[in-house]
Amino acid sequence: MSVYTGRSRKESRGVKLLGVFAVVPVLCAAFQDLGSKYGGMDWLTRAYTFGPLMLAPVGFLIVFIMYRELTFNSPRGTYLNQTIRVVCYLYLFLTAIALLYSWLAAISMLICLSILVAGPILKKRAAA
Repeated sequence: MSVYTGRSRKESRGVKLLGVFAVVPVLCAAFQDLGSKYGGMDWLTRAYTFGPLMLAPVGFLIVFIMYRELTFNSPRGTYLNQTIRVVCYLYLFLTAIALLYSWLAAISMLICLSILVAGPILKKRAAA
């Protein structure tokens, strides 16, 4: 089974970088849950889970800025454009949950919302 990561090498690099930013917080959450429950690791706090979760949208913003010309100058939508929108929707939901833990999650929510709103605006500007 092969994984489609994009049409070009640059798009493939962007999708892989986006995948790292999306998966690492989920792995931290799984390690915190398993380590504190079964491993007797009491030093694993919720901050270990919510910290990377709130920092992941900053990584999405970096990918969005680095690969914006690739994403929005093509006539059709690219795989990176679709992937970053799906991941931002997912993390918008997760940071809404993290908002109950810390008010700093509001910054992450604003980053996700700005990516979701700026995408169609930049696509319309590129088409014009």
